[in-house]
Amino acid sequence: MAYIDDPQTQRANMRFIKASMKQPLLSREKEMDLARRWREQGDEKALHEMVSAYTRLVVSMASKFRNYGLPVGDLVQEGSVGLMQAAARFEPERDIRFSTYASWWIRSAMQDYVLRNWSIVRTGTTAAQKSLFFNLRRLRAKIAEASATQMTPTQRNAIATELKVNVRDVESMESRLAASDQSLNAPVGEESDGNWLDFLRDDRASPEEVVSGMRDGETRSRWLAEAIGELSEREQTIIRRRRLVEEGATLEELGRELGVSKERVRQLEHRALGKLRKTLESVADTPGDLLVDA
Repeated sequence: MAYIDDPQTQRANMRFIKASMKQPLLSREKEMDLARRWREQGDEKALHEMVSAYTRLVVSMASKFRNYGLPVGDLVQEGSVGLMQAAARFEPERDIRFSTYASWWIRSAMQDYVLRNWSIVRTGTTAAQKSLFFNLRRLRAKIAEASATQMTPTQRNAIATELKVNVRDVESMESRLAASDQSLNAPVGEESDGNWLDFLRDDRASPEEVVSGMRDGETRSRWLAEAIGELSEREQTIIRRRRLVEEGATLEELGRELGVSKERVRQLEHRALGKLRKTLESVADTPGDLLVDA
């Protein structure tokens, strides 16, 4: 997936980059003073000065992600968000330079943006997948021949060992990076009128089948309700509690409820099933679809 900035956007980006590079660097003491003023006093001017001084870090980091085909302006914007997050969480008492701390947040923000937008298919969700996505090309260029279209098993094993991931993950990411997004509306070939969408199989029922199934279901439910209505009250209780619920009651439970033995409940159930089958056979071609034998 490739993006192209329009000329006006490119000029705006260049102005921003030039302005960022002109910002003076901060000494360690000045940096800590600004960080404390922002953290302890909520001094927005101190925050602005500190963030402005390190916007050059965002610009520098964005240049390292240009090979993924995404607009530099968008990368800078995402990196700026990471810079602001770093400023909000920075703790000067930890005795670490803000630039070091901010670099991690800026890189993380840009990596998340690349993963979200490099492809319409989600590329990396786990830490291992993210590590593979951003390091596989570099490691492959280091150990594989430039003319090779695929890595050898030995090379995959070496990368898997260095990144501490499974070889299967390396193979999967290698295939993913070698492919590119393709529209389903694209033609299959130069001489073909069909497109890739025509070859996707839809296993779902057709609208006609859905409607027909709904009508058949309503009819079967009506037949079953009418047949049950012809049973005695005790027989209806047994059928409803034993046959028309997901986890039916046991013969012993119904026996205690109805005040009879479980053998008597079995006999009543058998008789009720016979009555239902006889009634349903008079209206339905396949009564077995409505009633399950004991």
